[in-house]
Amino acid sequence: MPLDASDLGAIWLTLKLASLTTVILLIVGTPIAWWLARTRSWWRGPVGAVIALPLVLPPTVIGFYLLIALGPHGWIGQATQAMGLGTVVFSFTGLVIGSVVYSMPFVVQPLQNAFDAMGQRPLEVAATLRASPWDTFVHVVLPLARPGFVTASILGFAHTVGEFGVVLMIGGNIPDKTRVVSVQIFDHVEAMAYTQAHWLAGSMLLFSFLVLLVLYAGRRGKTGWS
Repeated sequence: MPLDASDLGAIWLTLKLASLTTVILLIVGTPIAWWLARTRSWWRGPVGAVIALPLVLPPTVIGFYLLIALGPHGWIGQATQAMGLGTVVFSFTGLVIGSVVYSMPFVVQPLQNAFDAMGQRPLEVAATLRASPWDTFVHVVLPLARPGFVTASILGFAHTVGEFGVVLMIGGNIPDKTRVVSVQIFDHVEAMAYTQAHWLAGSMLLFSFLVLLVLYAGRRGKTGWS
């Protein structure tokens, strides 16, 4: 069998991590993206830059500082220990936290672009109809920004699936607990098990291609490319 039990376990853990991370990012990222799209505050630049840091920083840098913050001597680690939760490093929870931080711009930026593209007119029309801010957001903003949500969901999920440096720094390499597909491929290569590495790497390549195909096909349909 090309894929053994450890490979299947890594695939399941990766899909679980990517799904949970995407849901959290949509919940957290939507208000952030809306604020970035609507605010005129001076803080828009610094906040946007912080959100975009994972685009330019090496994953190991992000993983290192998250490891320090979440570790037993870090401020987050000390807080979780004070609450009786222990530390979250080298656990699935730690993977989720690291994935949320590392994939944040891949969700926030498409949402922000979708909110920016709407313009002010739909909001003004809703205001003239005396719609509350919540009704306006739910019944006007969300439908108009639906393509942005689709793009953000796909990119957030796919980017989390492909993580390596951050998850290795925070989660280590614990079978069925923190060993995701990218780490499993690394293990196969180190063990010179190239056949199994080919199967997993090829699956990742096919997955990435299909994600991009869906994205570009969707954009073509929206823009009417020929």
